[in-house]
Amino acid sequence: MTAATPLICVVDNGLAAAGLTPAQLAWAEANGFSGQRGRLLPLPDADGGLAGHLFGTGPAQQHPTLVLGLAAAALASGSYSLTGDFGDPTLAALGFRLGAYRFDRYRSARLAPNLLLPQGADAAEVDRLVEAGTLARDLINTPANDLGPDAFESAITAFAQARGMTIAVTRGDDLLEAGFPMIHAVGRAAAEAPRLIDLSWGDPSHPKVTLVGKGVTFDTGGLDIKPSSGMLIMKKDMGGAANVLGLAHAIVSAGLGVRLRVLIPIVENAISASSFRPGDVLKSRKGLTVEIGNTDAEGRLILADALALADEESPELLLDMATLTGAARVALGPELPPLYSTDDVLAADLMAAGLASDDPLWHMPLWAPYDAMMSSKIADVNNAGSGGFAGSVTAALFLRRFVSNARNWVHLDIYGWAPEARAGRSHGGTDQGIRAVYGLLKQRYPA
Repeated sequence: MTAATPLICVVDNGLAAAGLTPAQLAWAEANGFSGQRGRLLPLPDADGGLAGHLFGTGPAQQHPTLVLGLAAAALASGSYSLTGDFGDPTLAALGFRLGAYRFDRYRSARLAPNLLLPQGADAAEVDRLVEAGTLARDLINTPANDLGPDAFESAITAFAQARGMTIAVTRGDDLLEAGFPMIHAVGRAAAEAPRLIDLSWGDPSHPKVTLVGKGVTFDTGGLDIKPSSGMLIMKKDMGGAANVLGLAHAIVSAGLGVRLRVLIPIVENAISASSFRPGDVLKSRKGLTVEIGNTDAEGRLILADALALADEESPELLLDMATLTGAARVALGPELPPLYSTDDVLAADLMAAGLASDDPLWHMPLWAPYDAMMSSKIADVNNAGSGGFAGSVTAALFLRRFVSNARNWVHLDIYGWAPEARAGRSHGGTDQGIRAVYGLLKQRYPA
């Protein structure tokens, strides 16, 4: 067996404490290496071979959890071992393995670097969180021609069966009979029928935690069609559902003390003679009528019916994830999803859990006066806020109308996409919110 190549982690200006030989220290200094964040420097041995790599983790007071992902993204295939100052071993291993992620379904596979687990790392925790993130990334990266509603249902069915979850599917016109008119309206124009998938797992006597994920497999914008540039990455519009599934995997794998329910409304927002129209008034499961101000604000419509169903059994925690608004990205950029909650303490705990796991969230206000922006002259509410202001806030306020019984409700307006590679995240579909929510649930509902 080939020996693992050492990866020597060095904090900024920490070369003196790195345990290098005088020759190696001189080599590092000659190459201007001082432990700069993300800097990778091959380290020769006395015979001119490779003794290992120096890797900079940056300033000691800013030790990012997933910084080792930058090393994994740059290293060739092979086995590596961590030495030096790499911080918490579990988080270091997690960062490395997430950074080694490759999406190779449509090209020749590239062997990723492999990490020998550092001493003290929690192997099971690393595995489940890497598996959760990989699941979400693979689903988001898969284009809509291979992940339409039918294929997505098949993937979720396999997911549920592998984890011993029960599954029920309501599909096509059965949605109308079952009381999900808005899911039906949004998805009826597509060649593949809309549907609602309902998964459950765990002891019914445990606290009820329900997750809802937006599953729009492709979003043209409907009759309010997006420009071509706006459609380029709309395969990611099921990113909420993908991340909810990743989170569900972590919960089940850890055996947390909850009764878990997962609701995923799946549609393609396509264009045909049966498309729903601007100006239509739709009835919702909750009984509220919704005037359609914009067919490109479709995600909140399918979420509303699913949230209303979830709310009927008064869960302890009801949480939804959705790639919902461009306004969220304008406000906070692609790396920091807005967090809305009916419980400020819960929101603060989620933010803390996110910071601890390099999965940041930012608490935004459910500013009640902005409800007026969604007023309608002919229906209970309009699905698109007027004036173009506070789009992420008004979308959250729209969803809140469909939640009244849950003890706590959380909405994450995620992006689900990394426009540029960064530590622990390659370019493309990405996991957001999984580690933050899982970390909080693990604290509150341990196995």
